[in-house]
Amino acid sequence: MNLTQLFDRSFRGRSHQVALEFQGRQFTFAQLDDRANRMAALLTSRGLTQGDRLCIYLANCLTFLDLYLACTRLGIIFVPINILYREREILHILADAQPKAVVANDPIPGNTPLWIASELSLPGSAPDARIPLDGDTPAALVYTSGTTGTSKGAILTHNNFIVNAINLNACWEITADDRFLLALPLFHVHALGNGLHCWLASGCRMKLLERFEHQKAAREFLAFCPTLFFGVPTVYVRLLGLPEAQAREIGSFMRLFVSGSAPLPAQVLEEFRTLYGHTILERYGMTETLMNISNPYHGERRPGTVGLPLPGVSVRIQNGELQLHGSNLCAGYWNRPEATAEAFAEGWFRTGDMAEISPDGYYTLLGRKSDLIISGGFNIYPREIEDFLLEQPEVAEAAIAGQPDAVRGEVPVAYIVATSPFDPADLEARCRRVFASFKIPRAFIPVDALPRTALGKVQKRLLPPWKP
Repeated sequence: MNLTQLFDRSFRGRSHQVALEFQGRQFTFAQLDDRANRMAALLTSRGLTQGDRLCIYLANCLTFLDLYLACTRLGIIFVPINILYREREILHILADAQPKAVVANDPIPGNTPLWIASELSLPGSAPDARIPLDGDTPAALVYTSGTTGTSKGAILTHNNFIVNAINLNACWEITADDRFLLALPLFHVHALGNGLHCWLASGCRMKLLERFEHQKAAREFLAFCPTLFFGVPTVYVRLLGLPEAQAREIGSFMRLFVSGSAPLPAQVLEEFRTLYGHTILERYGMTETLMNISNPYHGERRPGTVGLPLPGVSVRIQNGELQLHGSNLCAGYWNRPEATAEAFAEGWFRTGDMAEISPDGYYTLLGRKSDLIISGGFNIYPREIEDFLLEQPEVAEAAIAGQPDAVRGEVPVAYIVATSPFDPADLEARCRRVFASFKIPRAFIPVDALPRTALGKVQKRLLPPWKP
């Protein structure tokens, strides 16, 4: 089976039902099916064929959905790029993925052929674009960073996405009766791998927002009356700021709130339960594996834990590290055989996350073997920022460490050993020219020396704490 065949339960089985609301417009499943065929015809006319890569640098929009559905029908590998990325980050992905084209709203760096999204004119009609594809066909190439800071493309197959959607719909009881509010960015695997696929596989009605805006959150919830919502901890912190009356009204029609992409503080879970009358369901996933572990829909949603392994996912702890095995694992890293071999140990994926298991099977994450910082659901790998800072003339040594933050969970802070006096604002400005906003250090702290082991490894836990 491929993704289009799975989605046909909705495209053909619920063809005349409203599938999507976006920016005041409604679309049935039949209309989305037709748009996907028309977009597929456009891509074919521009020379794209099975196995080609197509990069997408867009915020949530109808064109994003059209392109993804067309690619899954033609076997074209979909490569989403974080819209917060800047030149340095974009060029790396384009060089690595070698796409035939990139779709964006505005000019981007590099020599890859650029297609402006607003200029993609769909033909008036098109035949069925479905071609035979098996489940091992790559569907998407989603870039994540390794502990070295080198961005790698995880090859996610049709089977990876299918198994993930079936698992989540079954375990979280997502059905065609749900009303799903999705405000997460589709370029992120949380929205693409979970949100989009659960929607199309279940046949529920989805309202897609271009972005989450906490000032408009109450209005969006109360206007659409969703039953299902996916968020990251930062979003739930923002929702705690709604007036009690509005929170109670939202809780009255909601069925399930899900949190992922970063650890959910137990205090946030408890405060949310008090305010909304719902216990957030926390789960654990990765770009390379999609969803692995989840608190139960029925049963105890235990604060501070990520729950129990999902069906078909085997979990073990080796030397404190959580490792995974199952059909949810990606097919490896794009053109990185050494990185693939390092990540997989006899079929088990090394997550780099430290964990422990309770006597009754609940897993708790204890931290990361690497220096990974998760800020507002986005991964930040310090090496990338450190390398850039070391290129600056006044910087002799640099270390990036995560520091606690009440809203984003943690934020990056730079510790600088300088060759000459430096202006923190100037360093920040230089970082903003090359990095996404969530990667910008919140402070640049001068230190006389970085604490190191006898072998020269920086001991970041010994760096001085930072308070905003």
